[in-house]
Amino acid sequence: MHPPLIDPFARPITYLRVSVTDRCDFRCVYCMAEHMQFLPKADLLTLEELDRLSTAFIGLGVRKLRITGGEPLVRRGIMGLLRQVSRHLGAGLDELTLTTNGSQLARHAAELADIGVRRVNVSLDTLDADKFAAITRWGRLPQVLEGIRAATDAGLRVKINAVALKGVNDSELIEIVQWCGDQGHDLTFIEVMPMGEMGEENRLDQYWPLSDLRARLAERYTLIDLAERTGGPARYVQLAQTGQKIGFITPLTHNFCESCNRVRVTCTGELFMCLGQEDNADLRAPLRASSDDAALRETIRAAIARKPKGHDFDYSRQAVAGQMTRHMSHTGG
Repeated sequence: MHPPLIDPFARPITYLRVSVTDRCDFRCVYCMAEHMQFLPKADLLTLEELDRLSTAFIGLGVRKLRITGGEPLVRRGIMGLLRQVSRHLGAGLDELTLTTNGSQLARHAAELADIGVRRVNVSLDTLDADKFAAITRWGRLPQVLEGIRAATDAGLRVKINAVALKGVNDSELIEIVQWCGDQGHDLTFIEVMPMGEMGEENRLDQYWPLSDLRARLAERYTLIDLAERTGGPARYVQLAQTGQKIGFITPLTHNFCESCNRVRVTCTGELFMCLGQEDNADLRAPLRASSDDAALRETIRAAIARKPKGHDFDYSRQAVAGQMTRHMSHTGG
């Protein structure tokens, strides 16, 4: 083991999110353009490089590894990579998990559980099939629901991530909460973030602040604030009437940066120290320059030394400030 990663604000970096592909079998309106220009395959890190990179971070104190995309389960050979990385569970790594759209879960849920994955996050913004088709453009709701059932049957905990979209799923708020409660799934709502070149007006039209969503919930339920932290940006409440736990990720109405312990690596090996900033470090070059990881570790440490205190997302004054030009599918969810 090497000395752990500590950023300039004394925050230990213990959580790594690694994107394994920018490709996806959906085209969600807040994440991708309908006709995406995907990266050349030669630009992507190989599975072996992804394993080396993850191993290097674990050796530097990362305890939680989340595999993301795009849609990670469409990457050829992804289960082999997960099986390789799982060797670190109990030997430096506490948790291996992934975020998925659920489309491929029915095929892979049992193997994920066998590998050592204990829970998955599934992106699901609506329970209405027509709305789902409109939001995802290419997706089919029954396929995702089948995947969620397969994950549950395999013993995986499922957390539903729902992006709050004004005029789209705001009318389903109580239905989504009740469905998650009935199915035994945790639920987190996420404010839509200004990432990708999809038009400022469109993004402003989509924006539904979670302060409003929370107020709507409070009309129906008694909300009990929880001190719980799971290594991510969510803040949690418990619904007194049902015992459900509801998370809120609010990069705009409430900046969660003060406790940030995470960094992201893209599928091309760019290390982003902050989701809402453009500064990044190239990890692909040291990975490919030598089979020794000393230069890779040095590059990682130099990047963490530049990790900013926070991001600058803002929708105030009817303008999108701090907008990122890269698509969310490139950085990883």
